[in-house]
Amino acid sequence: MKRKKILRLGLGLMILVGVSVIAVEIFTGHWSLVTHKVSSDTVYYCPMHPTYTSDRPGDCPICNMRLVKREAPSHQESMQHTAHSTEQAKKAPKDICYLHHCPMAHAGKPCPMLVVAKEGEKVQCPVCGFHVMDRTHRRESRKILYWTDPMIPGYKSDKPGKSPMGMDLIAVYEENGTGFEQPVTTPAGYAPILVTHQKQQLIGVKTAVVVQQAMTKTIRTVGTVAHDPELYQAQAEFIKAYEVWQRAQSGTIPEIAEQAQQLVESSRLRLRHLGLSDAMIDEVKTWTQPDHRLLLGGAGQFWIYASVYEYELPLIHPPQQAIVTIDALVGHPFTGTVKAMDPMVDSTTRTMRVRILVDDPEGFLKPQMYVNVGIAVDLGEVLAIPEEAVFHTGMKQIVFVDKGQGLFEPRDVTVGVKADGYYEIKDGVSEGEAVVTSGNFLIDSESRLKAALEDMGGEGHSHGP
Repeated sequence: MKRKKILRLGLGLMILVGVSVIAVEIFTGHWSLVTHKVSSDTVYYCPMHPTYTSDRPGDCPICNMRLVKREAPSHQESMQHTAHSTEQAKKAPKDICYLHHCPMAHAGKPCPMLVVAKEGEKVQCPVCGFHVMDRTHRRESRKILYWTDPMIPGYKSDKPGKSPMGMDLIAVYEENGTGFEQPVTTPAGYAPILVTHQKQQLIGVKTAVVVQQAMTKTIRTVGTVAHDPELYQAQAEFIKAYEVWQRAQSGTIPEIAEQAQQLVESSRLRLRHLGLSDAMIDEVKTWTQPDHRLLLGGAGQFWIYASVYEYELPLIHPPQQAIVTIDALVGHPFTGTVKAMDPMVDSTTRTMRVRILVDDPEGFLKPQMYVNVGIAVDLGEVLAIPEEAVFHTGMKQIVFVDKGQGLFEPRDVTVGVKADGYYEIKDGVSEGEAVVTSGNFLIDSESRLKAALEDMGGEGHSHGP
């Protein structure tokens, strides 16, 4: 009897343990399902590339930024978001973004370029100038050339799916548009790049429009009030030789007249070597004595000798106006006129002497006094951009043209004179185009990096020589 009770008690304990184990398994399995469900709903995304998501933390494969956990919305927010998304889906145009098969090729390499457009809109490829056909036709009526990922240059697939980066592949359709424009040549080592609006704000991108405007450059240099005994003596010799030649022409001995003429030519050549122009030498012929302004002070007019660097010489064209100032008389400028330029450049200073005649009715200027000179050069109406827009590489000048939709295109430009914070543009951009004036360094780095990656991959866009 006692043994039966013990057996019953043991059997009951075994049943109790079995039920407990089953309950624990059920509870644990249920908890695992709940846990799995919660973890599967957790989404991590890249702040710079919100379209990239992952179910676990890590780094963005595009920009290597740390992924951020997306917080689950409340039930009310979720309902509102669903309703809003449904409404937006009804209103949204189809075929928002697509890649078209660019007909322009370089060394047999196609040039796929992302173009943003809406259905029914006729757009233009900002790189190849190809007018995409009017989007009234459905995509299904056109042939799919291949599938690609815009973030991976040169990647192609013959079927839809996911790219190696986990992005949905985009179909590239055959285009039948018409109309070509002159293609833009991309500088060697550069490539057009796409920069999102958020990234433009982050790096501080600013642009300015290329405009036609009046430009005036002021050549600033230093000079001295002339004290030139050598020129004074040369003028005296020329005046005397010319008088002798005039008298010899009325004589009866031709040899004397010929010798007098040779002496005049020799004196004239010396004056030209000392810096007088032909017009000034012809004026000296009418004088009875040399120019005393080259030696003595006093009220009246004075000669100023100013040195101009050789790269600025093409801008000097007598008679230009000049403003002369001296440190001893602040706020008292002297107005002068450029009369002549020396025929030679100084081999030591690489400058040329310019002769300026100024008015000094009060007699403030004294021989050998140092002066400051400003020569105004009117450049007229020219195409101009801010000097910050020009990126100097050492061998050439580059600007980045904002083509819209986040596309920035590098261009070779030929610059002229720089004045008042602007560069004169002779070639490379057109009036009305927008060029980057801030953030050039980062855009330059991105453009060079993209070009290098495309060259390494053997695919992608390369319009350079």
